[in-house]
Amino acid sequence: MTTGRPAGYSAISNYSRVEILHLVQDRPERTVAELVSATALHPNTVREHLQRLIDDGYVVSETEKRTTRGRPRVLYSATDGVTACSPVQHRKARAAAQRGDLMRRVLPGDTPELDTAALHQIDALVEDLVEAGFDPLVDERELTVELTPCAHASSQAEHREVLCSVHLGIMQSVLSSADGPLSVDGMRSSCDPRECIVQLLHASQRP
Repeated sequence: MTTGRPAGYSAISNYSRVEILHLVQDRPERTVAELVSATALHPNTVREHLQRLIDDGYVVSETEKRTTRGRPRVLYSATDGVTACSPVQHRKARAAAQRGDLMRRVLPGDTPELDTAALHQIDALVEDLVEAGFDPLVDERELTVELTPCAHASSQAEHREVLCSVHLGIMQSVLSSADGPLSVDGMRSSCDPRECIVQLLHASQRP
């Protein structure tokens, strides 16, 4: 069960927001002035995009702690579920886990391959991906998430490297916010740029 929102409503359906998110993923505690300089967008546009990313749980803000005179700046960072945590993302993860548990009770199937904490991470991840316009196919045994066809491969093909980096960062953030043993291990290489399979890693598999 998901919110059922069209993909166009996702915060990352707009490439300017993807670009801003990529910048704060690359280096946290960015100011509006820094993001304006990096994107050449109007300050008000950058603020609007940041607020949308905050509302969807992908970015958090904090007021700068100053020891000198002057107005404190607002600093923006990408959520990672560990050092930069979003209450929105945590709330989404809890709601996804509740819906997932309900579905597993109502529609019982084979015994899950994963423990409860990992299942709840998958619940949160799948819902976030669906809202972003993907149709994820999860293999619990192989710990893969297939996102083929990529919802953004055609419309934003020239930005593939940035898009992939941002999406992997979001996936890791969602998994961390859901608090379980799974993490993103990387993206499987493919000769077809439209093919996207993400490999997950269980804590028990780490060396």
